[in-house]
Amino acid sequence: MGLVYAEITLINAVDMGMAKRNLIGEEEIREVKIEMMVDSGAYEMAINESLQEQLGLTFIEKRKAILADGRINEYDVVGPILVKFANRTAICSAMVLPGNLEPLLGAIPMEEMDVMIHPRRQELIINPEHPEGAQLSMK
Repeated sequence: MGLVYAEITLINAVDMGMAKRNLIGEEEIREVKIEMMVDSGAYEMAINESLQEQLGLTFIEKRKAILADGRINEYDVVGPILVKFANRTAICSAMVLPGNLEPLLGAIPMEEMDVMIHPRRQELIINPEHPEGAQLSMK
């Protein structure tokens, strides 16, 4: 399977909460629309330093991750981020990759949004069994 990309909107979830409490205006909510690589083999979402800065995301902790080549690196984790695709959303944190490295959408936010990769079309799609909205397993 080749590389899969999707248009994803990332929103600072703290800004959203502040706007709902009328502490900031709706126009002050920081958000970015990007073409993001979709990787169901990665668990977490990863953004780069540029996106962290644009969204004004808060440092949560440091976490280690195993890379595809077997190396283990430590990354800052930031959030919370509201992730949007089509009629789906997820709230998650993200590991911060150095510089302008390519961001990626991993399996955890994909699962929360109830989306999948269509293998023939090589694109991110909403789960056709639940077109009206995400349905998650609680068992």
